[in-house]
Amino acid sequence: MSSFVGVLVSDQWLQSQFTQVELRTLKSKYVSERTQSGRVTVGILPPIFKKLKAFAELFTEDEIKDILAESYQDMDEEIDFESFLRAATTTFHHAINESEKASYVAHINSYLAEDKFMQQFLPMDPSTNALFDLATDGVLICKLINVAVPGTIDERAINTKRVLNPWERNENHTLGLNSAKAIGCTVVNIGTQDLVEGRIQLLADLNLKKTPQLVELVEDDKDVEELVSLAPEKVLLKWMNFHLKKAGYQKQVTNFSSDVKDGEAYAYLLSALAPEVSGPSALATSDPTERANMVLEQAEKLDCKRYLTPKDIVEGSPNLNLAFVAQIFQHRNGLTVDSKKMNFAEMMTDDAQTSREERCFRLWINSLGIATYVNNVFEDVRNGWVLLEVLDKVAVGSVNWKLATKPPIKMPFRKVENCNQVIKIGKDLNFSLVNVAGNDIVQGNKKLLLAFLWQLMRFTMLQLLKNLRSHSQGKEITDADILNWANNKVKRAGRTSQIDSFKDKNLSSGVFFLELLSSVEPRVVNWSLVTKGETDEDKKLNATYIISVARKLGCSIFLLPEDIIEVNPKMILVLTASIMYWSLQKPEENVTSEASSPVANETEGENETDVTNEVSNLAIEENEAEA
Repeated sequence: MSSFVGVLVSDQWLQSQFTQVELRTLKSKYVSERTQSGRVTVGILPPIFKKLKAFAELFTEDEIKDILAESYQDMDEEIDFESFLRAATTTFHHAINESEKASYVAHINSYLAEDKFMQQFLPMDPSTNALFDLATDGVLICKLINVAVPGTIDERAINTKRVLNPWERNENHTLGLNSAKAIGCTVVNIGTQDLVEGRIQLLADLNLKKTPQLVELVEDDKDVEELVSLAPEKVLLKWMNFHLKKAGYQKQVTNFSSDVKDGEAYAYLLSALAPEVSGPSALATSDPTERANMVLEQAEKLDCKRYLTPKDIVEGSPNLNLAFVAQIFQHRNGLTVDSKKMNFAEMMTDDAQTSREERCFRLWINSLGIATYVNNVFEDVRNGWVLLEVLDKVAVGSVNWKLATKPPIKMPFRKVENCNQVIKIGKDLNFSLVNVAGNDIVQGNKKLLLAFLWQLMRFTMLQLLKNLRSHSQGKEITDADILNWANNKVKRAGRTSQIDSFKDKNLSSGVFFLELLSSVEPRVVNWSLVTKGETDEDKKLNATYIISVARKLGCSIFLLPEDIIEVNPKMILVLTASIMYWSLQKPEENVTSEASSPVANETEGENETDVTNEVSNLAIEENEAEA
């Protein structure tokens, strides 16, 4: 694995605002200034920020000074590195398009208006920085995630006191960011934007599973396979062009900016979808702003919320125009129900277990930060390129890029070559790949793909644990080591639950995992919310709570409550290993203070030898911070 040491920030939300390249640049600037001047104050930040490319393109030095003056009363105030980063984010916030900010605020005011906790802060005024102020405690991002994908976060796990301490705010940000990854958000530099603008929510139905009528957009089986692999934004464009062609519009819309600025495409689209609310007047006018206003008035009659203005259309705001088209799709998609095509679409969907595993691996791959974004595992990995990117990420240097072909790949044998290298690397990593060839991946053999991806995910988790050793003796971490660690951890904390394996049916109640989470961080579980896990409803409550509590600690996991309830051994292993990885990164003083109960003290001696041989000497090497 890589020996790279990243720049770490204690505030998870703050860290998410920057890439590692940006953090290293800012750290260098901060250290340099402190070395030269002996201290870093707010007053000396404008000339420093002005030299940075991201700021130079947006602000003058005086403008940066005025922006900082709004947030800091004393420009001679000395600041540490994290305050330095916060000052940078304060300045960046002013670069956000005011129309987009107004749209985000309107979205929040609308969808969270009835939320019991958020009511006290709403409605927000878009002309102020209330949006960014509200985001600082992490509750907003958690609430927006549940608006986008209901049930993702167990809201019992959110810290919602009126005044939160830094630890509680950090927990909320960690919970929000790990949950954002679990619904498909790219969390480097997201802030709250992907969630605030409602992108996930608006695009949620743009797939065959949710809207099988989309199959009408394609002609044959091959096109359906292509449709499955398209990003939601691309599906939306395909849908839009499908109706525009039928309406007689001569141009092809390829983006949500320059191609829709004149409003003509919208006028044709609404004419095709909702002739009862549209008319010839929008096309008759030669003024783009007037046409845009007519289009918005027509869309409002379809109950599309007005989050953008005629100016936003004319100026080609890509985010707001995307949201507008997605709203039209939600309210009037204009697709028919062709029984023959619908049956074919249903055949393309997978059973529940396969769908859950595909979802888990897709989200995991996208969380690794590779260049390619995966929309559908079974389609997107068939050319071998994505798998090579993942392998190079988790086993650095394993890929011979000179022998790889980057998409788009026209020659089928090049895909086979890529996949053959994937299989070769897999065998080098001791994966079980008997009678498996590269062509099996090219052909999209789902069973083999899921088996390979599971071994890849398991290898990554075990390598992370192995690389935590401060004095590695070369011993590989095994599934048995993880099982023993979990049982010992729970026992030493004075709890009674134990499991025989990751297939143990007793795990379905959720009690063992809650005791494990409590043993690694006693304050994180609110036992008044925990049930005995005897009924199906109680098991679901516990399982949902477990996932949110684990993410709140810092575990990056992608399983669903059903995986715990049904005791899916693969997902159970990953959950346990993730908790173990988080626990072993804790500072020594925190670890030693965990076993404070009388029972723990009695058992500590007898367990210490086993734990020492396996994992007690593990300590964090920051080289895996990015994972």
